[in-house]
Amino acid sequence: MAGRTSPNILITGTPGTGKTDLSAKLALATGLRHINVGLVAEEFSCYEGEDEEFECKVLDEDKVVTCMTADMERGGNVVDYHGSDFFEEEWFDIVFCLRTDTAVLAARLEERKYGELKLKNNLESEIFAVLLEEARDSYDPEIVHELQSDSIADQEANLERIQSWIKNWRADNNG
Repeated sequence: MAGRTSPNILITGTPGTGKTDLSAKLALATGLRHINVGLVAEEFSCYEGEDEEFECKVLDEDKVVTCMTADMERGGNVVDYHGSDFFEEEWFDIVFCLRTDTAVLAARLEERKYGELKLKNNLESEIFAVLLEEARDSYDPEIVHELQSDSIADQEANLERIQSWIKNWRADNNG
């Protein structure tokens, strides 16, 4: 995707790690467009059905990709979603996977009223770094970075780190 003047960034990680907050703050601070995949799915009805066991809708990944393609080709996006393996590999210049201590994560998910099975599944996913490994398997491992997201201080440091990366990307790619 040559010719873009701004990068595309993927913020991924287990639900409750702070992806949406970080992505929204990053977009506000840098002028990038925040694409919350969950909202795209809602707006364009990108679902194949319901998963009653986990009490959630099943994403139609192909339809999401179709809905996002034009924005991604233009560049300048911060994409926020827990999964990463169905996006086009060439879309992203960098991928950040947020990680959170399981005690902190459990409290966040309980606050969201996650059911017992959904809570257990997400905590196990975090313990075994499932989404970090998915990102490493889906993209060049050199562009995948793990960021701790336990506290406000972590979140602020992550925001500063990514803003610095964007500044360098723009300098390297826009003369």
